[in-house]
Amino acid sequence: MKALKLSPRPGMPREVQASFLLWLAAVGAGILETIVRVLYSLSGGSDSANGLVVRVIVYAVVIYIAAQMRLGKRWARIALAVVLGGIGTLSLVIDPISWLAGGNSLGEVFTQADLLFVFVAPVRAVHLAAVVAALVFMFSPAANTYFRAAGSGTRLTSG
Repeated sequence: MKALKLSPRPGMPREVQASFLLWLAAVGAGILETIVRVLYSLSGGSDSANGLVVRVIVYAVVIYIAAQMRLGKRWARIALAVVLGGIGTLSLVIDPISWLAGGNSLGEVFTQADLLFVFVAPVRAVHLAAVVAALVFMFSPAANTYFRAAGSGTRLTSG
């Protein structure tokens, strides 16, 4: 539970704390998108709320891994970068890329937008921005020093 406290740990750079909070923001955006999709589906919308259990499990695992990253665990930083920074980001952008590759134009986005799009698109934009920013902070020079020191057992003072 100590790893989940929102206040920074002694010796942890602000960049690592910012990355942790941004990973939580990304999870929050994912949860919000899930809620929107479920409500849309329940209201008779055509969107399916499939994968609800999988999403809940993924969000819980992400929170755990982000907390481990915050503790200086290098495996957690790599897992976040590869699984969420790579595969997760791809899952966020694959639909828009596929839609554009299908011959649609950016101008058509708003003419074809439905209520689900109006709610999901901004949430996805926040989700994607949080992931990208979390990755940048997680691999900043101060974060690199923190993870090297944590891996070697060296104690850092906050700076």
